[in-house]
Amino acid sequence: MDFGAIVGIAVVALGMVLTPGPNMIYLVSRSVTQGRRAGMISLAGVGLGFLVYLVAATAGIATVFALVPEIYLAIKMAGAGYLLWLAWKAVRPGGSSAFTPRELDVDPPGKLFLMGLLTCLLNPKIAILYVSLLPQFVSPQHGHVALQSLLLGLTQIAVGLAGNAFFVITAGSVSAFFVRRPLWQRIHRYAMGTALAGFALKIAADRSQAALAAP
Repeated sequence: MDFGAIVGIAVVALGMVLTPGPNMIYLVSRSVTQGRRAGMISLAGVGLGFLVYLVAATAGIATVFALVPEIYLAIKMAGAGYLLWLAWKAVRPGGSSAFTPRELDVDPPGKLFLMGLLTCLLNPKIAILYVSLLPQFVSPQHGHVALQSLLLGLTQIAVGLAGNAFFVITAGSVSAFFVRRPLWQRIHRYAMGTALAGFALKIAADRSQAALAAP
């Protein structure tokens, strides 16, 4: 397959990791509350969620969405609404940054893993990545469409796990920085809310349909 496709999906994956979303918010909040070990267990659940999407994409679920656009549209609208809700939580009076220390129940490893998995599966950013963006990097003329999808998906997973692991490892230090500097915490909170709202509006305004990856 074209090496440019690997680079392209890696850049897209990195951009999505750096954009605040449900995965990052959950992983950071858990890491700040329970420490890096809890964050890494949660990240393992997120990684399994990535694999679930990859298997579905390789099996041709993108084709289903392309053939039944109403389902794809419903997923996009639900995802956009969810991101707008997260944006409102960030910017509303009394809202907080993902890095703000807070009182949360200490969850056992099993629940941490499960919540990481569910957060990833319900993450509209990841759904859109696999349903709409990843198929655009597949070249049917090169053959082996499923294998191409697998390699592209594994690239996204590697970038996604590495980027989120960085947030898990640094969450405590960043949280301490914000505690000492409330102004920067407020700036981060509004920047996160703006990014989430912007992504939500972009999803809602996008009239494109799911790309058909099958040859």
